[in-house]
Formats: sequence, structure tokens, C-alpha cells
Amino acid sequence: MGVAGDGSVLVFILLILASAALTPPTDELSDGVTREKVKKGHPAPLFHPDTPSNVSTQLGAHAYLPCRIKNLGDRSVAWIRNRDSHILTVDRYTFISDERFTAWHEADTQTWTLQVRYVQERDAGSYECQVSTEPKMSHFVYLNVVSPSVTIVGESDLYVKSGSTVSLRCVIANALQQPAFIFWYHGDERVVGRTDRVVFLERKSADTSISTLTIPSLTLADSGNYTCSPASLRIVSVTIHVLSGEHPAAMQRGSAALPSHGLLLALATSLLWLLEGAT
Repeated sequence: MGVAGDGSVLVFILLILASAALTPPTDELSDGVTREKVKKGHPAPLFHPDTPSNVSTQLGAHAYLPCRIKNLGDRSVAWIRNRDSHILTVDRYTFISDERFTAWHEADTQTWTLQVRYVQERDAGSYECQVSTEPKMSHFVYLNVVSPSVTIVGESDLYVKSGSTVSLRCVIANALQQPAFIFWYHGDERVVGRTDRVVFLERKSADTSISTLTIPSLTLADSGNYTCSPASLRIVSVTIHVLSGEHPAAMQRGSAALPSHGLLLALATSLLWLLEGAT
């Protein structure tokens, strides 16, 4: 190639460099629309303003994290767990062995929803909804896991006289939703099918339920561990000690049949006085 030819090539290269220098150095134009989308002739995607940033779910229930995106086009949507940067889903594909995580798309609302089934306390935290634009677009949703309190009213050990009636009250409080069921167990056996034992469920308020187990005419066979087991929540237990008639002083509390600290002190003082007198 001659000098003239070389000069034409040089001019062509200089024109290309000049054109590149006039292009904005970032991936976004002045109006925030990526060059990639402008070239394709599509409007840029954006997150709908009603997409939530916080979602609260009860322990053991299912969580739904919505991500509503306008003008998504053919872009992909990924859900990422922030605490370990684990990619959970991309579109409808799941990339985690934990089968509790799935995602689906609702075309009419332009929403990609991440579902977390049977939520555990460790699931709490931030989740990222990411759109495959250049640069990437992200919206963060924080999952709050609410753990209701479960308690049985009274002492953990009950000492009651044979023939008495006892009522155990299991209180579930601070619940976002009422448990589907509340079972009672005596040992490993569920308390069902016995007409002499009554279970009564009372809803005190929107976030509080009380299940009462009543056991009349206690016998020694009724001794043992009693467990309140609400659906998907922690269990709590008490132990009933049924005492025969010759131990009436041991009712209600185990310490009731024992000498008080004051009585023990008086006995010890008397014993020391007697010993000193004997010497």
C-alpha cells in the first residue's frame, strides 16, 4: 500500500477515535436511559413506586417478596440473598438447593415474586431484586421474621391432689396470623377422643389466642408431661405430679410440702441451743 493509502487509513482511524470521544463515558445517557435500550428502541425499565421495601412474615409461614418492574421487556430478573450474595433465582429458574425458594412472574401486574416457604428465623434479612440492564438495576426488600410468644400460664411443675381438676392455659401472643391448630400432648400421645378432657380455644384479640386443656378427677395415670404444640411455632411443656390422698400438703407447688426457710432456721437455732446446754 502506498503513502496515500496509508494516509486514508490514518484519517479513518482518527475519525473513529473522535466519534468515541464524543460519546458519554458512562453506560447511561443524560436522562438515565442506557445506551443499550436506546439502541433497541425500548423504554428503560423502572421499579414501580408501590414495590415494598419491607415485608413481615410470621415464623413458619410463607413469605412473598414482590418486585414490580415496568418496561421489563426481554430482560432477566434475579433474586439475590444479600447476607451471602447467593443467587436464589433467575427468572423462573432456581439456583439454590433449598427447595423453599421459588420465583414466579405475574404478567398482568408486571411483578416478579420471590416465595420463601416455611420461613425460619435465619431467613430474616435483605433480598435484592436485580434487573439485567447495563449497569444493573436493583431494588432491595427486607424480610422481617416475627416469632410469636408461646407460654403456659403458671409453674413448669404442678403438684396436685388426686381427684382434683386442673386447667392448663397455653397463650400464643404477638402473632401476625393465628396458628392453623393448637394440639395438646400427654407424653407422646395427642390428647384427643377423651370426653373427660376438654380443650377450649379462645381468640382474645387479633394477635392473641388461648387454648385451655381441662383435666377433671385426676388420677395417678394423669401424671406426666403435657405439651402445647401450635402449628409451625415452638412448643412449651409443663409437668403434672398427681399426689395420693396422704400428701395433701403438697398441692399446687412442690415447695409447699417442704419446711420453709424460716422454720429450718428456727430448728437449727434450737438444735445449737440444745447442744450448747448439753456441754
